[in-house]
Amino acid sequence: MVNIGIVSNVVGVLLVVLGSFMLTALPFSLYYQMQDTLPIIYAALTTMVIGAGIWQFTKNSKKKIAKREGFLIVTLGWFAMSAFSTLPYTFSGTFPTITDALFESVSGLTTTGASVLNDIEAVPKGILFWRSLTQWLGGMGIIVLTVAILPLLGIGGVELFVAEAPGPTSDKIHPRIKETAKRLWLIYIGLTGLLGILLLLGGMTFYDAVNHALTTMATGGFSTKNASMAHYDVPYIQYIITLFMFIAGVNYTITYYGLKRNFGLVWKSDEFRAYVYLTLMLIAVVTLVVYNVTDLGLEKSFRDSAFQIVSVVTTTGFVSADYTAWTAGITLLFFLLLSCGACAGSTSGGVKIIRYLVILKNSMLELKRLLHPRAIIRAKVDKTLVTPRVLTHILVFLMLYIITFIVGAIIMTIIMADFEQPLLTALGAVATSLGNVGPAIGELGPVDNFAKVPAIGKWVLVFLMLLGRLELFTVLILFTPYFWRHN
Repeated sequence: MVNIGIVSNVVGVLLVVLGSFMLTALPFSLYYQMQDTLPIIYAALTTMVIGAGIWQFTKNSKKKIAKREGFLIVTLGWFAMSAFSTLPYTFSGTFPTITDALFESVSGLTTTGASVLNDIEAVPKGILFWRSLTQWLGGMGIIVLTVAILPLLGIGGVELFVAEAPGPTSDKIHPRIKETAKRLWLIYIGLTGLLGILLLLGGMTFYDAVNHALTTMATGGFSTKNASMAHYDVPYIQYIITLFMFIAGVNYTITYYGLKRNFGLVWKSDEFRAYVYLTLMLIAVVTLVVYNVTDLGLEKSFRDSAFQIVSVVTTTGFVSADYTAWTAGITLLFFLLLSCGACAGSTSGGVKIIRYLVILKNSMLELKRLLHPRAIIRAKVDKTLVTPRVLTHILVFLMLYIITFIVGAIIMTIIMADFEQPLLTALGAVATSLGNVGPAIGELGPVDNFAKVPAIGKWVLVFLMLLGRLELFTVLILFTPYFWRHN
């Protein structure tokens, strides 16, 4: 039987934490003397009061989180945080409808970066900072942060951590889950701070540097400028952002080893090497094409190509150039990359390179098995055998991902029947939402936004963004009858 009491208790704690973070937008609102000060205060107080009330009402619940409770907490926690994250938008009147507010909220927390704002620069500074902060919180996962404080409330957090990060790898920086969460956040905060300083030195204002540091390390892609990173057509800034987007796409375990100067362990990672090689290869190919089909110089061709490849592979979604205007082949390449993702254990979305790597290795070995039918040949990653259970998990994940994409594309094509390119636009919208990327193709490309998508379509994309952020299983398992059965 699912312990609803502890589920509600943890969700209440999450809302208190979320409301507390809302207050960090106040200094920007006050400094720039915007009209969003009271809406931010009202939103924060509402969130904290309701969260505290839920926590207080359920504080005597059994303090144990089993697997069922872990999955339910993560899913309901993300839905609750998405709903309450709309309050600053709603109270300030930033969006005309609750649908638009929820879309922006979910896009932020899932680090998708798709937006319905037509004039970003007209939004009050405090609200715009909250928009960036939602991505930073969602990047590492506010639930992972809460795992570090749950033991103080007498609640174990390991099942919650597993549900929040359900990828195929299980590396842990520290054997204790609370210490793991703390170290992850220390690295995350440290890299965010370092990037902010470097952007400040590059000429960004303090406000813009903070916002872009938050959304870069979250691989989110929200910008404070209408033109995104194309506004900052400065080599230093774009190269710095490219580097940190790449770092944000690395498994945080590998980043930890790198910071400890244990480079041997870093390069032993098959996934990290594949990530490096894939990125470099794609940059080289796209640079060659862009240099030949445009009048851009070699440096500009390389910079735009490197920026956009890293942005899409890591699912950050920043835009420095319209890649759909280069060639049809490049547009197709970027469409395929919308479902790629960087490394497992990073803040990026998508399928993740490790899954593709395992499938590729196993497929190559299957050819070898045809020649040696009696031999026992198993795929290895990092010199470790891939167990049948892990292989099955990956195959099922990919199957569900494809099915979800197909069903979503059919639904969105019907919804977007009035568009000039309904099929192409629907395919891009579903791929970018499920992969948590941001820009798409068709009429939702890098220079467009999602404002013109019908309301029902936005609700479909909201669900896909949440489904993609929690890697399918965490949400879909709740719709199975045996999840609710008493064993």
